[in-house]
Amino acid sequence: MAGEKGFTLWFTGLSGAGKTTISRLLEGHLRERDSKLEILDGDVVRENLSKGLGFSKEDRDTNIRRIAFVADLLSRNGVPVITAAISPYAAIRAEARELMGERFIEVYVKATVETCTERDVKGLYAKALAGEIKEFTGVSDPYEAPENPEVVCDTESETAEESAQKLIEYLESRELIPAAAVAA
Repeated sequence: MAGEKGFTLWFTGLSGAGKTTISRLLEGHLRERDSKLEILDGDVVRENLSKGLGFSKEDRDTNIRRIAFVADLLSRNGVPVITAAISPYAAIRAEARELMGERFIEVYVKATVETCTERDVKGLYAKALAGEIKEFTGVSDPYEAPENPEVVCDTESETAEESAQKLIEYLESRELIPAAAVAA
């Protein structure tokens, strides 16, 4: 995509809120426009960049710092980036924002613990609620919701496709991607 600008859509939200689903839909829309794009999914990053880290606050912060480092590297070189990681702590998200400046766009993928529990096909919430999983975000470990995200995708009141479209419109309004050609 000629003239494309680097930016980072920093998705944050509980496990099961819809971060990966929305990011994949958005990826499809952007690739249809011939966009170069990288997705840094929390699970994939943990497997490849952060293998061996646990889920203590220190390890989670280290994981998020690694994601922020890669996102900054790519976005400052003109590559749009989508991160899809829980990133539960406000302070570490603020650190990522400071690193990337105006290229950082916080997207709060909002859903309650109850809704995420209902959606949970892996049964992680049930295990966490039963005390079988320690340090589980939203259950036994805090999730600090963003106070002023650039975009809120409320997955309890909008579909994943509506959330993806909201993000396309936001990116177009900021002139980070060209407006879609309108069919005659």
